Amino acid sequence: MTRAVLSLGSNLGDRHGHLQQAVSVLGESVAVVSGVYETPPWGDADQPAYLNAVLLAVDPRAEPRDWLDRAHACEAAARRVRDPERRFGPRSLDVDVIAVWDDADQPILSDDPELTLPHPRAHLRAFVLRPWIDIQPYGRLPGHGWLTDLLNDPALADDLAGMSPRPDLPLELSL
Repeated sequence: MTRAVLSLGSNLGDRHGHLQQAVSVLGESVAVVSGVYETPPWGDADQPAYLNAVLLAVDPRAEPRDWLDRAHACEAAARRVRDPERRFGPRSLDVDVIAVWDDADQPILSDDPELTLPHPRAHLRAFVLRPWIDIQPYGRLPGHGWLTDLLNDPALADDLAGMSPRPDLPLELSL
């Protein structure tokens, strides 16, 4: 069995609809989903604001690569188009595999260029860490530490200040 934390983000089209569709595509594997946060764009300021959320998924048959395949399936369902000229550019849906744990609750580490675990920049992204705390208040990012400690890093202060909770846009688990 593996357990995975996935980050969702959308800033094109029906942003909330894209996030909800990802939760639906992931289906019964989704154990819990965070609140939705509106965030300024990261890495490329010339684009609309994002909606972001984080979810915890569990599947007794999933291997780490399966989570990446599922993330890509969610993006394909949202008709994501990758622009090689704008790595951090706008997108209908972005689903990142942040961390994966095995059935013994040990973090899975990978330096594969297609699936680096844990995500190499998650510790720098308030839009990942803040929603993650919603679902795991005592969570830890493997190799980096407690989420609360990471969010107290002064380098994230401006990003945190720019985030707005959107309780009017809840994500519903699939029935």
